[in-house]
Amino acid sequence: MSLIARLRAYAVEALGIGASEARDSADDTHLAATALLVHVARVDGILAPAESERLARLVEGRYADGPAAAHALIARATAVDTEVRDVASLVEMIPHEANGAEREALLAMAWSVAGADGKVDEFEEALVERLGRLLGFDEAGIAAARRSGLSGVPAE
Repeated sequence: MSLIARLRAYAVEALGIGASEARDSADDTHLAATALLVHVARVDGILAPAESERLARLVEGRYADGPAAAHALIARATAVDTEVRDVASLVEMIPHEANGAEREALLAMAWSVAGADGKVDEFEEALVERLGRLLGFDEAGIAAARRSGLSGVPAE
């Protein structure tokens, strides 16, 4: 059974999502991307209010139509993150066809979530750099996404 099939089965069983609800690949991609952002937000063991707010705003702006849909997607993504707990497995859910701009936007969003509380700690930095490598970026690409994601975030 594939990872996506296992996650769908988990969602049906644990979250009460009806099996008849059609999920297209965009929904799966949005769920995986949001789960990656949730993972980044929680990696240091502290989900700061600023991180939670940034996460909700980014998800609403990119993957959801409105605050209610964003919060529902984040709740589903949190369950997926708790179940999977492995960044590589979540990255595998991002289609290989996803263009570089989509992957770069996701990486910049991860940096933004990591820096939402005003600092990027060593756990967050290591995770987002690993995420960048898993998404296929070299050091220059990771650095560019970092600059983009952390622009407007006060320096430590």
